[in-house]
Amino acid sequence: MNISARTQYACLAVLELARQFSGGQPVPLRQISDQHQIPTPFLVQILLQLKSAGIVESVRGAAGGYRLVRHPRAITVGEVLSVTEASSSAGVGADGTRAAQVLQAVWREADRVQKDYLSRTTIAALLEQLEQHAEAMYYI
Repeated sequence: MNISARTQYACLAVLELARQFSGGQPVPLRQISDQHQIPTPFLVQILLQLKSAGIVESVRGAAGGYRLVRHPRAITVGEVLSVTEASSSAGVGADGTRAAQVLQAVWREADRVQKDYLSRTTIAALLEQLEQHAEAMYYI
């Protein structure tokens, strides 16, 4: 599965906003950008897309930034992917041969399975994995 930098950055931004969700305070753009090494101009474009899709909202002012509109349990990776990636049509154009038709069916099924999995994977589940990983780490 090929994921664009835009989608990777969008997922990282949403995950960062999920980490800060319980506080209710907006997260400054610069904080997200610095934390995940995302170029600020690119992050602005991504957050505008996510805002248009109703995933994040912006708060103006000195204490402004971005925050999730919904609980992380209500946002899936598939939803973020659908906002940031152009609709994918699996495979290349069929040339009409039976072999090409069979391959097209395989690509469609793989695409369906992938979308199904991502639509079940919530941002909250990723956050739990991240927190478990952090707890498992120890320093000498």
